[in-house]
Amino acid sequence: MTISQIINKMIVFSEGNIHDIDHFIRVWTYAKTIAELEQLDGETQYILEVAAITHDIACPLCREKYGNTNGTYQEEEGIPMVEAFLNDAGMSVYQMERIKYLVGHHHTLSGIDGIDYQILVEADYIANASENGYDRKNIDSFLNRIVKTSTGKQLIKSMFRL
Repeated sequence: MTISQIINKMIVFSEGNIHDIDHFIRVWTYAKTIAELEQLDGETQYILEVAAITHDIACPLCREKYGNTNGTYQEEEGIPMVEAFLNDAGMSVYQMERIKYLVGHHHTLSGIDGIDYQILVEADYIANASENGYDRKNIDSFLNRIVKTSTGKQLIKSMFRL
């Protein structure tokens, strides 16, 4: 499946929830931008983009089941959901396993084990910070403790005027 096909499928899956659709589009755009400027190889770029599009796939279920979208719930519920969602995407076993891993860890800031994981965390944070109006102290802390890519650092400094 192409990235555009996955985006379309995710929009349909979102059942008109504009907030969820806007969020995953933002995260995907930031992830794609960071990845291209960091010069990821094609397969890693594809895995990252699919993970960025589907990273919050469990949010509707979490709202219904738990009454919130706590990151721990999203990670736990997201793994089987993303596997079912992508079952017809024609992905390799490696691609599917890595995407499930990324969706299942996108709120876990320790033990980041790859550039795709690093960029997903950075892109999701940038989207969340802009959507939720994070304060300068929070953004500065994230920038200094978590961000590793030069592109992520540049985007955060430029966007949030640090």
